Amino acid sequence: MSITAHYINAEFNYKKKIISFTYVKCPHTGYAIEEEIIGCLTEWGISGKLFTLTLDNASNNINACDELIKYHKHELLLEGQHLHVRCCAHILNISVYDGMKIIHGAIDKIRELLKYIDSSSSRLQEFNAIAIGMGLPSKKGISVDTPTRWNSTWKMLVEALRYKSVLTTFEELTLIVSSHKKPTAHKFMPVVLYIRHALKDLGWQTSDVLKEFAAAMQTKLDKYLDLEEKKNVEPNRRRKSKNNAFNHGLVIATFLDPRRKEDYLDFFYCKLSTNEEEVPKQLEVALERVRKYVKEYELLAATSTAHSTPSSQGNTTIGSSIVGKRKLEEEFAQHKSRRRTRVHKSELDAYLEEPSEEDGVDFHVLGWWKRDAEKFPILATMARDFLAIPLSTVASEAAFTCGKSILGDSRSSLTPDMLEALVCAKDWLFIPKEAELTALHFGSTTCVECDI
Repeated sequence: MSITAHYINAEFNYKKKIISFTYVKCPHTGYAIEEEIIGCLTEWGISGKLFTLTLDNASNNINACDELIKYHKHELLLEGQHLHVRCCAHILNISVYDGMKIIHGAIDKIRELLKYIDSSSSRLQEFNAIAIGMGLPSKKGISVDTPTRWNSTWKMLVEALRYKSVLTTFEELTLIVSSHKKPTAHKFMPVVLYIRHALKDLGWQTSDVLKEFAAAMQTKLDKYLDLEEKKNVEPNRRRKSKNNAFNHGLVIATFLDPRRKEDYLDFFYCKLSTNEEEVPKQLEVALERVRKYVKEYELLAATSTAHSTPSSQGNTTIGSSIVGKRKLEEEFAQHKSRRRTRVHKSELDAYLEEPSEEDGVDFHVLGWWKRDAEKFPILATMARDFLAIPLSTVASEAAFTCGKSILGDSRSSLTPDMLEALVCAKDWLFIPKEAELTALHFGSTTCVECDI
């Protein structure tokens, strides 16, 4: 099982580190997964810093989250109300595959044809001769899809199928949610709207087959995002799962994007709601969750200040007038700060009253919060936590690709501990082009993503 920690440091730089790559004995129950996660967090000394867990939709993962909340909720922020974030890349994958079932016959034929061409150098040579004659570049090999990755199938079909128009949108959005080297949590709500818009666009639904294709994808997507129509469902039969994909921590992450704030939440609920009268209530519920977290972070900040001890300076003694003067000045500063807090608007109100930032290609959400951290200290701390939530388990899945190359046919006797050391060390020592290697440092909370 691979566990990757995602966090934003004090300089508002997005970081991710593999902190565990370990063998898990069968059966892989929710209890076994929860036990492994807690063991890892305890070993690192960050069990009290866990904020969210990004996992796919397997039932044992859901059970693992339930076990965590059941036995460790006192260590979780707001008792783990928004602990489980479902892997958006996984949701997109299964949604598209439900649609692709409609055209599986065509996909199978194209897949087998490409396999046939790629299995012989002479056939590939003939293929390239035809391609060059048509003004197309030659290929060293033919890309055949990986059945468990829909976008690899899309790449295989992109030149052959007329379904390209809708899948192009999904390919772009899959790349967005699969990103694991920069924040993505604030992009969740826009991604949901982009997908729904693409599926409801009648411009490309020019046949009954395409309409069925879109309907199948829409049904699967709404199921996993918990957006399906419920007005005709009896109240006692409605699903009330706390682990639905629409994690409200992602709503708050969107709110903390200074380009969007509450205006985008209102826009989002207007787009999704079948009853416009419900929108103000939905928006107020979302804002109430924001206020609840703000109060929680204010309490954490106050607790942190109360427990901090001033460092000794110079050679002053306990009874000196210098120490007394400094203490009075500190008390006055605290008194002045409390008084200003009572008189002036709250930090949240000030954030909401400022005009939203313009949306441009050069806008950097973490750069904005770094710049305005002194103006909005509590919200900036929240931004470091909420914007660190990963939307997919891609980073942890990549660890298995690395692990496979390390533990191969020519190196098959490594112990699990040695394999973990090699995988983690390679991840920690990798220096991205855009940044120098920094020391491993966890912020106020850590968002964890794992795959098994």
